[in-house]
Amino acid sequence: MRLDILTLFPNMMTMFFEESILKRAQKKGLVEVVFHDLHDYSLTKYGSVDDYPYGGAAGMVMAVEPLANCIEGLQKERHYDEVIYTAPDGEMLSQPMANQLSLAENLMILCGHYKGVDERVREHFITKEISIGDYVLTGGELATAVICDTVIRLVPGVLGDEQSALGDSFQDGLVAPPEYTRPPEFRGWKVPDVLLSGNHAKIEQWRMEQALQRTQERRPDLLKASNDLKDLKDIKDLKKR
Repeated sequence: MRLDILTLFPNMMTMFFEESILKRAQKKGLVEVVFHDLHDYSLTKYGSVDDYPYGGAAGMVMAVEPLANCIEGLQKERHYDEVIYTAPDGEMLSQPMANQLSLAENLMILCGHYKGVDERVREHFITKEISIGDYVLTGGELATAVICDTVIRLVPGVLGDEQSALGDSFQDGLVAPPEYTRPPEFRGWKVPDVLLSGNHAKIEQWRMEQALQRTQERRPDLLKASNDLKDLKDIKDLKKR
């Protein structure tokens, strides 16, 4: 997978990709991340890429010309499965979306800034708009980092144990059950006996029950939205408890 990231602040982005799983993914050659400084596409000698909005509103807007030049220049080199824009009014990032994007070969992500980008960029170049929450950031760099993290870890070979990602929260429409590790008892706080039993069938049943219960308690909206839960009886039983 190749990720081309268009940003006004590449130095802000590079540090995030130089640690942990994202660094290993690049070192293995599974993912290539390329940053493009939008100032390099400025039409002025000062490197400006923004201008005042028509209509006299407050703030600045990222101009159409430098963005178009950058995007079109990259598109001449390769086909992109998606040209993504980080926008507060975009589609909310979700695990199913991350799963789908992880199958892409080439992704381009435009980091929004200021009051956003000239609407013509969104109309003619952007194929997917993504938000990471109902709040406003100074710029789209943090949102882009979050998107890349959720996607890159799902690329085959990135995680040491690919089965680990399948057990993550939201993969099956539920939040993950509680997890424990050694020691089996600490300050009188004990690990549930079933996890020490060695009975894998009972352990899986316990994990499913815990995931259902925790989802009901903390994210009941997921149960209402999910179309993949087959055993609705378990959910009804949990609601009665």
